[in-house]
Amino acid sequence: MITVAQARAALFDLIETLPAQQVPLTEAAGRVLAQDAVARRDQPPFAAASMDGYAVKTAEVELHAMFKVIGEAAAGHRFDGTVGAGQAVRIFTGAPVPQGADRVVIQEDVSRSGDLITITDDPGTKHNIRPAGGDFRTGDSLTAPRRLTPQDVALLASMNIARVPVVRKPQVAILATGDELVMPGEDPGPDQIIASNSFGLKAMLEGLGARVRLLPIARDTHASLRMAFELATGADLIVTIGGASVGDHDLVAAVAADLGLDRAFYKVAMRPGKPLMAGRLNGAAMVGLPGNPVSAMICGQVFLAPMIRAMQGLGRAAAPLQRARLAQDIGANGPREHYMRAILRDGAISPFDNQDSSLLTVLSRANALLVRPAGDAARSAGAQVDYLPL
Repeated sequence: MITVAQARAALFDLIETLPAQQVPLTEAAGRVLAQDAVARRDQPPFAAASMDGYAVKTAEVELHAMFKVIGEAAAGHRFDGTVGAGQAVRIFTGAPVPQGADRVVIQEDVSRSGDLITITDDPGTKHNIRPAGGDFRTGDSLTAPRRLTPQDVALLASMNIARVPVVRKPQVAILATGDELVMPGEDPGPDQIIASNSFGLKAMLEGLGARVRLLPIARDTHASLRMAFELATGADLIVTIGGASVGDHDLVAAVAADLGLDRAFYKVAMRPGKPLMAGRLNGAAMVGLPGNPVSAMICGQVFLAPMIRAMQGLGRAAAPLQRARLAQDIGANGPREHYMRAILRDGAISPFDNQDSSLLTVLSRANALLVRPAGDAARSAGAQVDYLPL
């Protein structure tokens, strides 16, 4: 068996960053920016009023000063003249500041009679003008790689970028195997269960930016598995669930080998998730997950999620562990790294008593995985431990 770190390093060797593609700005949210996006204009492109009021010369601003209003400037409609001595232009927020003016006196500090205004309240010292290029200038960039947030999309739009270079979405094919499985909504036979792992993994990987196909459930025959692998053609990553162990009905490894699998490793020193297999199959990375629901989902968090991030150019590293204090005593750990379902509350973490790898109810209630190193000694309440947020 190899360690979790060794397995993760081997998985990174099976993949590479995917190529870039151009997408419309409306489709860019959640995608990973592949190249720096460069602003095509200044923002704002002109000095603009930040308040409603009157544009005047700063040197003339004082209490009780009077000005003649010679025009109006609104957002999208500038005043084309020049503000001279003793003159003012009525201006609204977002409008270009007219030539000759360098101050906006807010309307609350002014009284108006016809085309004359008087500063009736202390105007203070604030100019109430946003300078040209105060947000960004032509040539400034939004740096890659980064997963684009709604805020980033707004910034790109302001930069006048209509099409965005993003990393192509990883194409993932998920193949659940086993005669015991039926799809949700079907009526299982007396010896069957509902396939759950593939749906949880699909949700997880799509949340990370992948495009996921669920293949039909493969039965425990060579012919069914061969057909299923053919349906996975075109995927960047093939994920099989179940059938990768050494029982008489575990056929995934044998069929994949017949189809040309170049196996990287088999078995990892971790709980849950020991029977994990990986390699390359016809140009695609392949990961064979254990069939137990919790094992499959935790292996998805520990191994598949970093692979999907790496394929999008977001770095080849595990998700960073965080620290919390133990809320209770825990015994010594065994020879395998243990990912214990746990509850993190008010800075303290408590593992569930029952860590059976078939219990999805426990995984659903957990919001963290308490990570125990192999051979970790017993720990007392209050000790600092590592955890992986869920």
